[in-house]
Amino acid sequence: MRLRRKSAAEPEPADLPDVAESAVDDEEPTGPATVDAEDLTEEELADRIDLGSLLILPPADGKELRLQVDEASGTVQSVLIAGPDGVVELRAFAAPRNGDLWSEVRPAIAADMARRGGTATEQEGPFGTELYCEIGATLDDGRTGVQMSRILGVNGSRWLLRATLLGEPARRGADASEWESLVAGIAVRRGQGALPPGEALPLVLPEQARRVDPA
Repeated sequence: MRLRRKSAAEPEPADLPDVAESAVDDEEPTGPATVDAEDLTEEELADRIDLGSLLILPPADGKELRLQVDEASGTVQSVLIAGPDGVVELRAFAAPRNGDLWSEVRPAIAADMARRGGTATEQEGPFGTELYCEIGATLDDGRTGVQMSRILGVNGSRWLLRATLLGEPARRGADASEWESLVAGIAVRRGQGALPPGEALPLVLPEQARRVDPA
């Protein structure tokens, strides 16, 4: 497990845009295989790496779990699982019970992408409606290119899991089934406290990670 220290000069990771607390939908959230941590057995919990609001199965060979940590505060800001061909960034947010926060925030994410000179279009995926994004980026060799991403949203019981795929898994037509299965295997721990919709759920360092030299 690798920790990535975030310096004060780096931009903050994107939170969900502010959303109004809307009326709660009476329908149950649909679709995803991603589960609530409260529904897991003790044995299933023991198999996962406990990161607070996210409980993650150890990555398969060839993939590495990385935690982005704010250097100033020491708080974990996001979870990354990286492989040779791509990365998925994982974050969880508070949401109304049985609501559909993902439908509320997609237009705001698309508008923010347009403001930064990129595009975001809706498409259907294994978790329902997702965003396919393209934005200009400077490549490692200094040339100008396009960075592609797929932003997946999973509505749960009072939580929203957001997974952002980068690299080959984000390319149109690519076989991203292995990465999608990884997202489906995540458990979210919402906690019982009252939180406004859209607030990031806290992440913590596992005990073993505290002994790892991030350099």
